[in-house]
Amino acid sequence: MDSSINAMVNASVALQQHNATQDAQAGLLKKSLDSQAASVDQLMEAVAPQPQLATSGDVGTNINTYA
Repeated sequence: MDSSINAMVNASVALQQHNATQDAQAGLLKKSLDSQAASVDQLMEAVAPQPQLATSGDVGTNINTYA
């Protein structure tokens, strides 16, 4: 009977350690993905097209009124 209890305790401890490792890896992955998302956001903002001058009408044909 003692050996089955010891086996159950050992299995429980091993499972807890495995879960802790999985949680740490998931946290690291989340930080990495958040960092990559921030980098992509910066790149997208850097290449966003600038508004063009108006081609007709009295306003904005000579001066970029969006500036």
